[in-house]
Amino acid sequence: MSTLSMKLLSRLALILPLLAGVAAADGMSQLKAFLDGGQSASAVFTQTVVGKQKRQQSSGTFELQRPGKFRWEYLKPFPQLIVSDAKKVWVYDPDLEQVTERNLTRAIGDTPAALLAGSNELEKGFSLKAAGSHDGLEWVIATPKDAESTFKQIELGFTENQLKRMVMQDQFGQTTTVDFSQIQRNPKLDPKRFEFTPPKGADVIKDKG
Repeated sequence: MSTLSMKLLSRLALILPLLAGVAAADGMSQLKAFLDGGQSASAVFTQTVVGKQKRQQSSGTFELQRPGKFRWEYLKPFPQLIVSDAKKVWVYDPDLEQVTERNLTRAIGDTPAALLAGSNELEKGFSLKAAGSHDGLEWVIATPKDAESTFKQIELGFTENQLKRMVMQDQFGQTTTVDFSQIQRNPKLDPKRFEFTPPKGADVIKDKG
């Protein structure tokens, strides 16, 4: 074997393990690990919504129990609660004393929490592709298969197989960014966290759409 061939093989021997490490840690691999890695999770989130003429920030907590159960609770600046028991989704606005009730299957695609809590809802409802690295995260772009979806595109940013950021662009020209912190994988969650009974006196709207 020539000296040149030996040098090429030596370089490949050094480079290939690095490439394998990159491939194993890309966004798609980390998405799969996140979805397959546990049945429950909890986190604190900060949400920023940027529109054409406004910017809103909020924060709260998120819990999920796969398949289909989740609790997405806004604490600041205004309280709001979104709860799913794997069959129905309730959105409760304490200030308005109003509850909206939907079937979970109809909420999939409109509610990011429902996508994360589902078993394979991302794969069913979205076309997925790796989107490289930036901001210290590995990214996946999810494009809805349904042209009438609320979202035009959802970007998911991962590190160490943990979802750290979601960036959602909707049909109304708004961009919503959700950053997750204090993430716990497979915590023991009280089943009652995913139950909801409309408060006495609240208006209940059953949304069939």
